[in-house]
Amino acid sequence: MPIHNGMDNSSRGRITARLSAEKQEILQLAADLSGSTLNQFIVQSALRAAEQVIEKEEVIRSIRLTLEESKRFFALLDEPSKPNEALQRAMKRFRNKTFGTADPTT
Repeated sequence: MPIHNGMDNSSRGRITARLSAEKQEILQLAADLSGSTLNQFIVQSALRAAEQVIEKEEVIRSIRLTLEESKRFFALLDEPSKPNEALQRAMKRFRNKTFGTADPTT
């Protein structure tokens, strides 16, 4: 199924995808429901996914630690701090809310 990028003929690229008839029917249904042609739907969906991947990668690449920060980070991973009182209370509330409790005062 050819995919065009919407530019004039001299600068168009072409992508062909092979897929089962069932998958094509799903894509066509989604395109119909969104009011797009199948080609428009595929291009728009692929571009959204590509932008998300690029954004995520840029965030990961933008995290920079100094040597000291890196050492501290790995030290904390190796030996995490013990939960303080506030964290213990929060964990207890979470467990009670998630799993229920027989004690209504907690």
